[in-house]
Amino acid sequence: MTLKIVSGEDENLLRALQGKIAAVLGFGNQGAAHALNLRESGIDVIVANRPDSANGRRAAACGFEPLPIEDAVLRADLLIIALPDEVHADVWRDRIAPHLRAGTIVGFLHGFTIRYDLISPPKNVGVIMVAPKGPGRTLRRRYEQGLGIPCLLALHQDSPAGEAEAIGLAWAAGIGCARAAIVYTTFANETETDLFGEQTVLCGGMTELILAAFETLTEAGYPPELAYMECCQEVKQVADLVYERGLAGMMQAISNTAEFGAHRAGPVLVDEVARRRMKAILAAVRDGSFANALREDHAEGSPWFNEQRERIRRHPIEPAGQAVRAWMPWLD
Repeated sequence: MTLKIVSGEDENLLRALQGKIAAVLGFGNQGAAHALNLRESGIDVIVANRPDSANGRRAAACGFEPLPIEDAVLRADLLIIALPDEVHADVWRDRIAPHLRAGTIVGFLHGFTIRYDLISPPKNVGVIMVAPKGPGRTLRRRYEQGLGIPCLLALHQDSPAGEAEAIGLAWAAGIGCARAAIVYTTFANETETDLFGEQTVLCGGMTELILAAFETLTEAGYPPELAYMECCQEVKQVADLVYERGLAGMMQAISNTAEFGAHRAGPVLVDEVARRRMKAILAAVRDGSFANALREDHAEGSPWFNEQRERIRRHPIEPAGQAVRAWMPWLD
């Protein structure tokens, strides 16, 4: 399948948002990046956040006047929901839907809520997604550098005026993604690939591989700082090579010893058992089991989630990492 892609800075892309108000609900890492980038692209931006929260104070420090969600919804032409996935359904029911104006374009940063039917948008609004393929911090930094990162664009439901796609392109261009690539997709494809990648490689797989390697070395008697540098600190350096050059380019940039060892050990670690487990993880994403587990844990006060967070905080790798990072104060 050939992907449809829009790239290259074009002021015409921004015209669909000229004279309109973009309301960003939430000022976390993604919400802040979208609000700031859009504002600096000449778009009228308002922010909804509790003013007494850390993110609310951060928004105020950036020159925004944090509003209640209800007020922002009433004023928005483009409503960007930058809140955690697990709270979307409740916030939509209680604070968004009763105040939503006909013709508003509702924007999501991730397809989760629509893919799993957690809300039912009325037919008189547009529903789109702009999902940058990177953290909010990276999105913001690249924009400030005059660069961008790719994003995914999806149209779930057009607005009565037929302007949802044009608004989506303007939003994507306004946060700097047209400088790289705006890639058309669907809510389902974005959600399923994103959740799978996060769990198997980017967050879940990487974290557990680092912890297991750290434990293997320290249990064998090696100093924890040395284990941290080898199994965690250097991950970024190799990941940067992959990011810049691809896998083959990374292999060319490392030593023959490292490459030889990678070819020998990689298939041993990621064997057929690991591949079967990856397929099971993908199946849980596609059949909704993962989404149900997330929502059920959230409804119970997130006991399992908080337990896992505490497990990482208390792991011996944390003091080792703090010691190593202290040798490089510029990382803070």
